[in-house]
Amino acid sequence: MDPIVATFPAATAVSFAVIFVAELGDKSQLMALTFATRYRALPVLVGITVATAVVHAVSVGVGYLLGAAIPTFWISLVAAVAFLGFGLWTLRGDELTADEQDRATRSNGSAVVAASVAFFLAELGDKTMLATITLATQYQGWGGVVGVWLGSTVGMVIADGLAIVAGRMLGTKLPEKAIRIGAAVLFVVFGVWLAVEAFVSR
Repeated sequence: MDPIVATFPAATAVSFAVIFVAELGDKSQLMALTFATRYRALPVLVGITVATAVVHAVSVGVGYLLGAAIPTFWISLVAAVAFLGFGLWTLRGDELTADEQDRATRSNGSAVVAASVAFFLAELGDKTMLATITLATQYQGWGGVVGVWLGSTVGMVIADGLAIVAGRMLGTKLPEKAIRIGAAVLFVVFGVWLAVEAFVSR
């Protein structure tokens, strides 16, 4: 099988899992819940999808360039440290800033446009954007690039969609502490796995 084709399913599956975990308890989920109290869920999800697709396309491009320029061992080691850092970031928790809360609660006009703009701005420099860049350094070639972009975008949209549904069913009250701890543990596992892989394949 063509190695580019073979890389695509692995890159898609891993990126989906990692970004889905990264989005648990993230401020983007909180913003999705806030938007869902003002608008119907579907337009909000469309806006999230548009913003995520654009931000993650840029992230994948940056990660691809970094991965092509830096030796594989160091890429894997830096990625491992990054995932351990994401675990601590997740454990600390995340919340909307005053500006982000204002954008979510005072948005007027189209729900799709409002959600797209708010999520685009919220994702710049966020944990999920950095995690997508990190993933893109691990999967080179077109199969990897497209797989990381697709998996990370779908993972984030589904995580936010589930948060909207669960939040409406539970009155916007989610078990935040349990979600944070579980997501942090999974990030640590990803980080340890990458570190072991880096030294074993050296």
